[in-house]
Amino acid sequence: MSHTVTVGFDGSRESRAAAEWAAGEARLRTLPLRLVQVWEPLPQPMAQDPLPDAGTSRHWTGRIPREAAEELRLRHPGLDVRTEQLSGRPAEELCRAAAEAELLVLGSRGMSGLGGFLVGSVGLAVVAHAERPVVLVRAPEPADGHGTGDAHGPVVLGLDTGRPSEALIEFALTEAVRRGAAVRVVHGWSPKPSYAYALAADPGLHETLAQYESTALTEMLHPWREKFPDLEITAESRYGSPAAQLVEASRDARLVVVGRRIRRRGPGTHVGHVTHAVLHHCTAPVAVVPHD
Repeated sequence: MSHTVTVGFDGSRESRAAAEWAAGEARLRTLPLRLVQVWEPLPQPMAQDPLPDAGTSRHWTGRIPREAAEELRLRHPGLDVRTEQLSGRPAEELCRAAAEAELLVLGSRGMSGLGGFLVGSVGLAVVAHAERPVVLVRAPEPADGHGTGDAHGPVVLGLDTGRPSEALIEFALTEAVRRGAAVRVVHGWSPKPSYAYALAADPGLHETLAQYESTALTEMLHPWREKFPDLEITAESRYGSPAAQLVEASRDARLVVVGRRIRRRGPGTHVGHVTHAVLHHCTAPVAVVPHD
């Protein structure tokens, strides 16, 4: 089942927003939509307790994605919507589900009083370990209307010129083509600490460094402009925090795309400080693309 758009679904408002966004993505990709519900087994002492009946609870819980699937079929005629119930630890099962899909979509709720996501431990674990792209969709807040992005905005790509990834760039540009959207490439940079004294002694050095970063970004994107000649690609290289610039750019974006280097060794949920900040503070959907 490798050709699907898969959603982690539990019936919450957040997962319903993710499913709705994923339905649109499945239509753009001409793929089936798969709603995955993870049933976490009860701890052993509780599992031995005859009350409640786990089998009955699981049966009734399974109605939630089935009913949601019916609603999605009504809103998206012709869309192939499937449901599946898995058993195990949510993060582990969702990572397995991601491996069998082209894209995994998860929901996240907005932080009260702040623009952005509240990403739980399961979401972070999946983003950190899945080897397929994962999109986090924030449930829209009544007060701000944000969550699923600006339908007319660009696809924003966060790019590190020092360690570029072709998989990351290709994903962002392809998503923009599917949507008929422009691409806005954001690159933030800061001088290395070793430049501190040189900058103080030579005020013109900052301008030289800025020109170097801008030129590097332009040269990096040149072959991609040739590969996607009809795609509008704008690029900006600015001094300062990449995360802050991406969060600002997300305010009118359809989708924000960032990368995560695959770590096959070591425990933990390391996603990189820029990606971590973007996940927590962007108001548009965020796609995290793993790459070597």
